Amino acid sequence: MSALNRVPSFMVRAGTASALTLAAVGGSIAVPGAATEAAAASHGTKALKVAAAKKGAPYRWGATGPNRFDCSGLTQYAFKKAGKKLPRTAAQQYNKTRHISAKNRKAGDLVFFHSGRNVYHVGIYAGKGKLWHAPKTGDVVRLQKIWTGSVWYGRVK
Repeated sequence: MSALNRVPSFMVRAGTASALTLAAVGGSIAVPGAATEAAAASHGTKALKVAAAKKGAPYRWGATGPNRFDCSGLTQYAFKKAGKKLPRTAAQQYNKTRHISAKNRKAGDLVFFHSGRNVYHVGIYAGKGKLWHAPKTGDVVRLQKIWTGSVWYGRVK
């Protein structure tokens, strides 16, 4: 049932249904941009689950899955499974995201490690200061605390 079906007809005809009135009668309103943010969060949440499911998969430079990954190969693979296309490298992925502040980061956002202006590593933010990533040769996909302040955050569009 749509919100208009729950709003008294005299309000719809007169065009006087305010947000408070809609809330009082159990209706809803569309907020511009909210659907886009919700969709981005949904893709991020799905990608986060895909990455977590790859726990223990070995790191291999240049690997994009499904059994071995490098850092950007893991993020590319996870977001592809979540319905979003990302470019191949961490730097290219950074350039394709909507950049966000640390205070606005959410689980499912990308975490980009940088030295100066150069992005050299990427993972998926898991919340509580942690990320899922494929760290380095000899390691495996795992959940780890973010170990530096030299990070930027990006939300996949």
